[in-house]
Amino acid sequence: MTAATQIEEVARRLGSSARRDAPLGALTTYRVGGPAALLARVGTEAELNRVAEAVAATGVPTLVVGRGSNLLVADAGFAGLVLVLTGDFEVADLVTSRPEVVAGGAMALPALARQCAAAGLTGFEWAVGVPGSVGGAVRMNAGGHGSDMAAALLDAEVVDLRGGGRRTCDAAQLALGYRSSGVGPAEVVVRVRLGLTEGDPVAARAEIDAIVRWRREHQPGGQNAGSVFTNPPGDSAGRLIDAAGGRGRRQGTAEVSERHANFIQADDGGRAADVVALIRSVRRLVHDHTGVTLHPELRMVGFADRDLLGVVGEIQPDDQTRAGGPEGERP
Repeated sequence: MTAATQIEEVARRLGSSARRDAPLGALTTYRVGGPAALLARVGTEAELNRVAEAVAATGVPTLVVGRGSNLLVADAGFAGLVLVLTGDFEVADLVTSRPEVVAGGAMALPALARQCAAAGLTGFEWAVGVPGSVGGAVRMNAGGHGSDMAAALLDAEVVDLRGGGRRTCDAAQLALGYRSSGVGPAEVVVRVRLGLTEGDPVAARAEIDAIVRWRREHQPGGQNAGSVFTNPPGDSAGRLIDAAGGRGRRQGTAEVSERHANFIQADDGGRAADVVALIRSVRRLVHDHTGVTLHPELRMVGFADRDLLGVVGEIQPDDQTRAGGPEGERP
């Protein structure tokens, strides 16, 4: 099947539940990037099964999107099917007698953190500062403030859209590492089980309030996806960028935040190509200044391999800024 034939067949199978040429950049915190060829919002197990059958039958390229807080979409968009979980996958069941939490993959991390704290289930307060979904947090082993998903995750229910299989994996089977996991791009985390600790709701809420205050004081708002680069061992990506003179650096419609150098802001109406060009420029700057090669933790979709030269992988001597015009030029 050609790519166009795949899209047509999936659209036929899903009918009105799939939207053509749907805005995709708007579903991310960067709010840049082009449309999805098809987008399906799935709120029940039956709807998810229909999507899985269509993907397995056609092999259409598939992208699972949660809250879009770690995602950069190319200006050309994504030439495949985008799946967004909603409805039944956005709720949680708090079992205070164990204490455990069963949460849907689409549930927002800050909402779940607040629910747990209010119920006296502690150990998940850190998640209030991560604007992602539960499923997305498993896929990248999201974390902050000294903890991460691996510290609380007991197991996760994962659906393989391409193979149509469903499995429940304990945390060890998911190969959770620093901002990484073994969850594949066509796999959907539909449900998780967290093991927490009984504690004082008042103290838990106070910790949540402190985390929120710290984030507001130290991290920028606006259109960004949080930390762009993973921290190298024993150091901070933000410190390295700052030391190399990267704070405030601009490429077209994208700029390194003045508040936190490991954040890249996109202007209203900005271009994903400018964000990518700035990532490339900052990597080169830090490498030339310190010899350290930074690695993006952003998930970048819809880009051609040539667009990502110098953005991922090792920096080669001939890697130069190739997109978005000369440094600082605004299109």
